[in-house]
Amino acid sequence: MARVLVVEDDVQTAAEIAAALGDSGFDVDCAYTGREGLLKAGADRYEAIVLDRMLPGGIDGIAVLSTLRTIGVEAPVLILSALSAVDDRVRGLRAGGDDYLTKPFEFLELTARIEVLVRRQMIPQRETALRVGDLELDLLSREVRRAGRLVELLPREYHLLEYLMRQPNQVVTRTMLFEEVWGYHYDERTNVIDVHIGKLRRKLDEGGLPSLIHTVRSSGYVLRAAE
Repeated sequence: MARVLVVEDDVQTAAEIAAALGDSGFDVDCAYTGREGLLKAGADRYEAIVLDRMLPGGIDGIAVLSTLRTIGVEAPVLILSALSAVDDRVRGLRAGGDDYLTKPFEFLELTARIEVLVRRQMIPQRETALRVGDLELDLLSREVRRAGRLVELLPREYHLLEYLMRQPNQVVTRTMLFEEVWGYHYDERTNVIDVHIGKLRRKLDEGGLPSLIHTVRSSGYVLRAAE
């Protein structure tokens, strides 16, 4: 069972995050100040840390993060913050953060992001291919095959598929796809993700093969092997 440390000064928010992660099978500890978070993260091993940026007591989230990296704590960190400006996000990531989620947020998305961070650590360093059912992606040649048939993809479609294949059977939100594949903030007014998903589906399912990419209403998408 993967262990997650939640560093959040609002007791109710911390409890809600812990409950959501607990429902997904994580073993969760909570800390309510930067100092307490540092002590717990330094004393125990965690597979991921949820870190509020605005913490009381003179040690904010950025200071906590910088100190953790200085002392060699390598657990991936998801930063929570009400600050959504690009500069704020960049500062958090450059301080050693692995992901950044602005408040208010959906607990489903927070849980999904933590699952991705934890799973990313478990990917073998020498991994050369990804496989989901009859779908195979070669990370060296960048070739994609479905049931042995070569699938020609454009660069953006390739990156989109690679991201989905790295978290099979998990709901991936539109925000996550936009930030990971396109590299900038998701604009709810655009349908660029739906357009690319549609093109990717048509290429993967050519010849009447069962669909691998499924839409999860009001949430995002999930890629899973055909039954």
